[in-house]
Amino acid sequence: MARSLCPGAWLRKPCYLQARFSYVRMKYLFFSWLAVFVGSWIIYVQYSTYTELCRGKDCKKIICDKYKTGVIDGSACNSLCVTETLYFGKCLSTKPNNQMYLGIWDNLPGVVKCQMEQALHLDFGTELEPRKEIVLFDKPTRGTTVQKFKEMVYGLFKAKLGDQGNLSELVNLILTVADGDKDGQVSLGEAKSAWALLQLNEFLLMVILQDKEHTPKLMGFCGDLYVMESVEYTSLYGISLPWVIELFIPSGFRRSMDQLFTPSWPRKAKIAIGLLEFVEDVFHGPYGNFLMCDTSAKNLGYNDKYDLKMVDMRKIVPETNLKELIKDRHCESDLDCVYGTDCRTSCDQSTMKCTSEVIQPNLAKACQLLKDYLLRGAPSEIREELEKQLYSCIALKVTANQMEMEHSLILNNLKTLLWKKISYTNDS
Repeated sequence: MARSLCPGAWLRKPCYLQARFSYVRMKYLFFSWLAVFVGSWIIYVQYSTYTELCRGKDCKKIICDKYKTGVIDGSACNSLCVTETLYFGKCLSTKPNNQMYLGIWDNLPGVVKCQMEQALHLDFGTELEPRKEIVLFDKPTRGTTVQKFKEMVYGLFKAKLGDQGNLSELVNLILTVADGDKDGQVSLGEAKSAWALLQLNEFLLMVILQDKEHTPKLMGFCGDLYVMESVEYTSLYGISLPWVIELFIPSGFRRSMDQLFTPSWPRKAKIAIGLLEFVEDVFHGPYGNFLMCDTSAKNLGYNDKYDLKMVDMRKIVPETNLKELIKDRHCESDLDCVYGTDCRTSCDQSTMKCTSEVIQPNLAKACQLLKDYLLRGAPSEIREELEKQLYSCIALKVTANQMEMEHSLILNNLKTLLWKKISYTNDS
């Protein structure tokens, strides 16, 4: 007769415990292996994404190859390619073709930006026309005189900015910037670098607003790589978390959590005033109006004195340029007539083409961003008036009668209200 595995009643309880222990152990091992598998998969995906986004070595190789063969030149070329005193640090890239790094140049912190490929005009998600093969740094050609180069730059500005009366002054300013070694002459390599950089709206805006407080200063360039002033805090609010933790935080909870990690209210008010001043800078500035097409917290930062500094201006585009490119674009609905996240026009159903007038002005977008930022923790004595002014600001439309007058009035009222509240504090 076969013996039972658990003979005798006195053994039944230990046998049951042994079987249950084996089940728990197997369950534990299964979930442990599952966690290892899922974790490895997440790490692999994130590493693949990182290597796709962060291609600083490729960018440096392309630029330095062009520099060493005499194709391009610029104020940052020697430091990047020869002495190697300009180097890339933390990767901040969000798109593979727009490389962005924290960097160090001769012990000075900066932000390094580099284009991995040349985009054709503006990216609307789908191209306005088929992408063409473009030879990088092919203009101006050998034999081009300084006068001819000035005419090329003038024509580019006229297409981008419209027929402004003072474009010649801007052309002269560009030639001064292009003279990287400050020898009083623009070499062919410097001209090729300058021409490539002028295709980028952020570079053009930095030059136009170089004397403005809230625009980061240009430190140097080489080809279409450029170095700009570093900003201590690279987002309007929030806290930087490791990407592993970011994966498991719902977006709604993340936004609520971000609002908790903000400066004190007087300091927030000072930062907000800086944003309003920047809106003034780009609204009917010396070379026309620029449109802010991605007004998000990640594009704004501030320094240790709580002065606003723009971190990313790549989606701030000349109004004339945007209108020309979007006005004949085919559309089925208004959703097809969007550039960036914030520049929207309407779809004319009779022609199935996008109209050229952007619906919402820069100030309304800025106020939408600032609403929760300023109302949270606002002093009770001004909260009601502040909320009223912010909602009036958000309601602004480009098509409204006397929009420019309303724009100026609302902007000045907001600045005055905030300044009055913080003018006698240490944060002012």
